Amino acid sequence: MLLTGPDTRVVELRVHGVQGTTPQTLVDAVAAVDVAGDGLGRIVRPADRLRRPAPGPVLQTEGRPIPRVVEGYLWGGMTSGGVAKATWALLFPFSIANVAHWMLPPVPEQNLPAHLLGIGLRSLLRVFALLLTALLVAQISVVSLDLLAAQCLRPATACLTSIPGDVRAFPWFRTFLGLLPILMVIAVMRRVSHVEWRIERKEIADAEEKDKQPPSGLPGAHVATDPDTAALRSLHVVAALAVTSLIALGGPLQQLTAAGGMGVAITVAWTVSLVLVGVSVLGVLLLDDPTGGAPHRGGRWLRAALSRKPRRLLLVFSLLLVLTTLGLQEQLPLRVPGADVTVQVVALLMAFVLVLFGLLLVPAALLARKTWRSLPRELRPWAGGWFAAPVLAIAGLLGGGFGAGVALPVRKALGDELHLPLGYTYITLLWGVAGVLALLSMLAVASFTGAVRWRAFRKGKVWAREASLLHSGRMRDLRMATRAWWWARWERNHGHHMILIVASVLVVGAVLASLQRLRDVELASWTYPFSAFGVFVLGLLAVSLLRAVYLAARQPESGRRLGIIADIAQFWPREAHPIVPPCYALKVVPELVARVQDHLRDPGTRVVLCGHSQGSLLVAVAAARLLEDLPPHDRERIGLLTAGSQLQWAYPRAFPAVVPHASLARLAGGLDGRWRALCRGTDPLGGAVTTWRRQVFDGMLLGVGYREDGSEGALAPALRGPTGALVLGGDHWLPDPQRGPFPGRRWRSGVSAHSDYTSDPEWDRAVAIAAGLLQVDAPESPSLPFARKPATRSRDALGGS
Repeated sequence: MLLTGPDTRVVELRVHGVQGTTPQTLVDAVAAVDVAGDGLGRIVRPADRLRRPAPGPVLQTEGRPIPRVVEGYLWGGMTSGGVAKATWALLFPFSIANVAHWMLPPVPEQNLPAHLLGIGLRSLLRVFALLLTALLVAQISVVSLDLLAAQCLRPATACLTSIPGDVRAFPWFRTFLGLLPILMVIAVMRRVSHVEWRIERKEIADAEEKDKQPPSGLPGAHVATDPDTAALRSLHVVAALAVTSLIALGGPLQQLTAAGGMGVAITVAWTVSLVLVGVSVLGVLLLDDPTGGAPHRGGRWLRAALSRKPRRLLLVFSLLLVLTTLGLQEQLPLRVPGADVTVQVVALLMAFVLVLFGLLLVPAALLARKTWRSLPRELRPWAGGWFAAPVLAIAGLLGGGFGAGVALPVRKALGDELHLPLGYTYITLLWGVAGVLALLSMLAVASFTGAVRWRAFRKGKVWAREASLLHSGRMRDLRMATRAWWWARWERNHGHHMILIVASVLVVGAVLASLQRLRDVELASWTYPFSAFGVFVLGLLAVSLLRAVYLAARQPESGRRLGIIADIAQFWPREAHPIVPPCYALKVVPELVARVQDHLRDPGTRVVLCGHSQGSLLVAVAAARLLEDLPPHDRERIGLLTAGSQLQWAYPRAFPAVVPHASLARLAGGLDGRWRALCRGTDPLGGAVTTWRRQVFDGMLLGVGYREDGSEGALAPALRGPTGALVLGGDHWLPDPQRGPFPGRRWRSGVSAHSDYTSDPEWDRAVAIAAGLLQVDAPESPSLPFARKPATRSRDALGGS
């Protein structure tokens, strides 16, 4: 522990979690002002009455009070608020496919089969993502080209009678009107994929690019920008334009027929469209180096071919192909068969790629098993490292469901005499069967959960013994806490099981509907209720997303609430799918590192990075970067504080290659005991970070966890803090409801669960320990006086007294 001097001060740099927050809440003050940042990434401090930055409350240590500066980094503006950011929710299937890339199991070093499997899995993910883009274009074509332009606007129909017949018969009018929405959607997708966050202190962000160096083994070492994103973006746009032309020219299986020179031109355009689609598929297959760290690999020729000028030429050529298609379609036929055929072909290709992906993922997970088989079961990856497959299945089925959910209400609005493609009947059956199975699964899960909960709370059953230690002598608080502990533990232990159930239900519905379609079996009368229910489910899915975008335009607060989806998915850089919102971590982490380095220029300053929920992942990655860059004498002046974190129960298990357990152990060893984690048993989203296998024995809380020297093993029994918290290793277990209230301190009544960790007085003590100003095993300081004396006469049935 460093010695304190007269100039010692602590800078507490806080980072919030999902859904954003207000500056005042983040720094725990009635007013706050910006002191740095660019508007998207804002650094704020508490303010006085004249709106000047004010110092934070002093930090009480054993020797003397230490000055403290409280700062907060606000990044919610990158994902929440505004119509444009809310519209990103419509691209949610793309984001899920991109997240699935980061869920792949790790590739063991010097293992050729695992290395080849990793290349194959990444390539299949990129092909699946390309097919998702093609599916979206095909589904929009069903609405715009087939329903609207070909059927509704053809002459002598009763649909949209406000448009005169002469206008309908005008050459190229219906073709232009049918292609325009598709081109607009493609332009919007390309625009979204070009959005990048401007990084303050760009030289520091560039200095962090270590792609040519061996991985450090710290958390988030692989979270870096992909140099192939521009090439992937161009391939997706080219494929989308080519699919648009292909649909208008008859579809991938059969072209339109015409006599004379027009027939030759249609054949040439149709062939060129197929060639461009094939080039796009081949391109995403050959881009086999997602990090760009090995330019000598086989994709180097493709990167040269897809440099800036060739990409622009390819895009211009694809756009000219669409314009040529427009010129060849003077009048649309009564139906556009290419739309239905394209939807079905793309869906079958997606199913094939998904099955192949799932099969290859099995041996890849088995080969990676040696990296986690020594860990206890509660720390191992979900589904044995196979979790990326069900997530990718959900992405594909949601993508298909959203398009069908839009087409059904549009047909209803335009008129019942219009006809959707035959394949949509089977799509409604898919979602109807899936909806019924989902209801049955929910009923089964609810019944099972109720039975387990009744058994857990039956008379004489003693469990959640940690709560008994935290609330000893406070029977009412113990009763409230015990119920909250049960629900929180159930959600943490079984949340991924719910995702697996959703994926299984959707896949079962898809298999049944696909078999009926492939065998061309006419749907029996008993399937009509399922199809009707599927129409309701699809309409509800589409309307819910569109309503969220509409409310974001009228009520910005709704856009901020919607940001919880984006906050989780947009942490990950664009790897599998380039048409997703930009990764905010590539901006937040470098700016946090830059801010810490600015403070450390003062030799008396110590900086504690504090992150809540999703912010804990951001500060952990930033701390890892600092350990890599700072000299040893500066590393001793940084600390880490996480609160309500998912760094043990979620991220290492869902993303075992990016945030593995070993990387967290290395981070804990590098911080030498200055990583503190505040956790509550009542928190369903956060949990322990540095300890596991906890048990209560003889009135003591024991467990296994990270030691200060970087090793792992059994820890000394937990010590009780002055305000009732139990400190086991680096974890501070907080009593919830809080003890107190304490005079002179803010207090929160009731169960806080995942919110307001700064209100607990243990927060200041954890900051002091993370700053190296206080030892955990130091003589216990006097407890803060209670404003009211807690009741101690009653004895509860759960072990507390």
